[in-house]
Amino acid sequence: MGGGARTAYQVGALQALADLMPAPQAHAFPFDILVGTSAGALNATFLASQACSGARAFGQLAAFWSRLRSHQVYHLPRTPLSQWSRWATALGVTLCARQHGAVLDSMPLVDTLHQAIDLPGIDRALARGDLHALAVTASSYSSGVHWTFCQTADDPRAVPWSRPGRRADMQPVTIEHLMASSAIPFLFSATPLWVDGSLEYFGDGSMRQISPLSPAVDLGATQILAIGVGQPQRGAMGSGMERSAQAPSAVQHRPPTLGGIAGHAMASVFHDTLQADVEQIERLNASLSGLPEAVRRELPFSPTQVLTLHPSASLDALAQAHVHELPTDLHRVLEGLGALSGGGAALSSYLLFEPGFIQALMQLGAADVMARRDEFLVFLAAAAV
Repeated sequence: MGGGARTAYQVGALQALADLMPAPQAHAFPFDILVGTSAGALNATFLASQACSGARAFGQLAAFWSRLRSHQVYHLPRTPLSQWSRWATALGVTLCARQHGAVLDSMPLVDTLHQAIDLPGIDRALARGDLHALAVTASSYSSGVHWTFCQTADDPRAVPWSRPGRRADMQPVTIEHLMASSAIPFLFSATPLWVDGSLEYFGDGSMRQISPLSPAVDLGATQILAIGVGQPQRGAMGSGMERSAQAPSAVQHRPPTLGGIAGHAMASVFHDTLQADVEQIERLNASLSGLPEAVRRELPFSPTQVLTLHPSASLDALAQAHVHELPTDLHRVLEGLGALSGGGAALSSYLLFEPGFIQALMQLGAADVMARRDEFLVFLAAAAV
């Protein structure tokens, strides 16, 4: 699943998972199929490019995120006076939004990904059998279709699929696919990609993602680990923070700021549909278990085990504790929108590619895995079989 900077949570979780791997698996890459959306697509593709390194790939991914900074992902449009004037910064943002359909320039991310991701390494991993498939998702602004782009080894069983509102295409994953999948609406520009012989413009794969597990299932997965980065259930305050002892009447009726509304809209874009998909798979598993063995063998379905992991703590609250790390010009803009406190902190959590927030997310991901250590050990044991 995707979520901008919040996706560093996955990195800590995967690193902890690698530490739990039993000795026979300790040096092998544990996954056959990698599927990612938005910043989750960046994580999946990085791991695919390093799959030949085995479990060391998770440490390499952690090192990449530890070095990452906001200026390597985006920057605000610059004008001659923007470093001194908030109004000049606002003018640059307005002009960029009108010209490119986005308020941030994401070209730094293109350079960062070209330097960090060894695309030929994906081919090597597929050819050696260290990996079976890589898939990333993006949403077409042109057609409204949710596309999954799959890179596999030469396997005649790997064929594109077409479902209502979502389709797949078999083509090598490139940096352009990653930029399309992670193009957060309003913040990053749409990216053109060729599909079905025509050029379409794509945005963040989290949009219209109604079935996040389906690409993995369609590619043959029977055991799935899915890591979301959604927000835990929020109280009536709507800030993502724990309730304080303050009287409810003092906080309940405060209207949201523009930043708070933007954060809520962003949460809607990254709405976590993972649990609904898991419930659907569980219902299918239950139906299959009630059928005679001879009937099950004739059906095009097989039971699928799914283990999900979600943050146990509020990522909005975590971001609010680190907003001071934001680049000065962006801090100025978000402060003017009311997006640095309360419910508005949700917006900053997608953009906080800075060390304090990244490390806090990675630590939370690792702690959440260790808190469910026994579940993950059973999952890894089944994978070894």
